[in-house]
Amino acid sequence: MFFDPSLSRNRINKLCTTVAGVFATIAVLPLLLVLLYVLWNGGRLISFQLFTQLPPAPGMEGGGIGNAILGTLIVTAIATLIALPVGVGGGIYLSEYSRSGWFAQAVRFSNDVLAGVPSIISGVFVYGLIVATRVFFNQSYSAMAGGIALAVLMLPTVIKTTDEGLKLVPQELRWGAYGVGASRFVTITRVILPAAFTPIATGAVLAIARAAGETAPLIFTALFSPFWPEGIFNPIATMSVLIFNFAIMPYEAQNALAWTASFVLVVMILAANLLARWIARAARP
Repeated sequence: MFFDPSLSRNRINKLCTTVAGVFATIAVLPLLLVLLYVLWNGGRLISFQLFTQLPPAPGMEGGGIGNAILGTLIVTAIATLIALPVGVGGGIYLSEYSRSGWFAQAVRFSNDVLAGVPSIISGVFVYGLIVATRVFFNQSYSAMAGGIALAVLMLPTVIKTTDEGLKLVPQELRWGAYGVGASRFVTITRVILPAAFTPIATGAVLAIARAAGETAPLIFTALFSPFWPEGIFNPIATMSVLIFNFAIMPYEAQNALAWTASFVLVVMILAANLLARWIARAARP
């Protein structure tokens, strides 16, 4: 047998392969264009001062986005500390304690619905629940409220990836642990969770990357501050809100900083996604 390019089936195969390659290129092209455009407009202002100084006043030049970078890290860390324990715990319950019960099916359905809810709804919900009621030391807008809003967005991804990751663990590992007298709690914590570390960690990193780039929930909850963070119960600057505020200002200096902040935020999210892929590859046998 040898390859005969003149056969109709081989010509059709080559044509379909070419069409698929063109469609794949078209799918990737928007990402490349966004990266190049943001790099062209925002990369030229990258400097050490950009990460260590406060934003300039409207109409003034210079300054940086140091407070927004620090604020993004703080708000994302709060969201992670809330979403990871709840999400991993929920995934463990769905996979190990109530895999096929009616309650588990209802939770999975609700989780899928929550994953499709627009992020601004999460912001309005937390605004009405926490900001408007001033439950945190009579403070309204705060980094804590922003973290809670982002945690709501992270939960569906963490729960889903934990649930699916635990299902991939071979049943023989559970039987082996039970066979030597281990309890269900010990089996889950010492055997199952380590075996499912890769999908859980990957899902957590992807959830963090999504939360770090959200804007609408933070406008309703964390608001913005032109100063360095003053605690988690006060308004705080974040990169996404800074981009929104500066992009609509009629000043070139602020517009340029918005592009630079966009470039930094894209790099951070890209790094988080690359980290997720590295975790997935590093754990492969």
